[in-house]
Amino acid sequence: MTVNLSEERVAAPAPPVRRVVLEVVNFAVVGGSGVVVNFLVFNVLLHGLHRAAMVATVLASLVAMGSNYLGFRYFTYRDRASRTRRQIALFFVFSGIGVAMESGLFYAGYHGLGLDGPVESNAVKALSIVLASAFRFLVYRTWVFQHDARRA
Repeated sequence: MTVNLSEERVAAPAPPVRRVVLEVVNFAVVGGSGVVVNFLVFNVLLHGLHRAAMVATVLASLVAMGSNYLGFRYFTYRDRASRTRRQIALFFVFSGIGVAMESGLFYAGYHGLGLDGPVESNAVKALSIVLASAFRFLVYRTWVFQHDARRA
């Protein structure tokens, strides 16, 4: 007869729905900070420094992409597989696709629909961010920040 003297406790896995809700909340926190960075850079470039609208939106998205990587890696998906070159490459490839989606949607509203005033340009920017973020959420959780099979 053996007696287990270790006090090691294994946390019960969170129910799937709760886990996804928590992931969405964490994604929103990091994404929200990225949105603030995105809007700040966008408005400084477009309305403050009077740069071209597409230059402002692309540069703002790229700066936000960099800050988001750090937040996703070390906060939202910190329990996922460790950082690898593949993960970093996938993040920036999919983020680049997200920037292209966001920029295309912005272009359609700003130039195509003539929504080029300060309020309108920010509304178009917000809509383009929301739509591109849905894509980003799906690809980040599915392909970029995968669960480590050894931890499961």
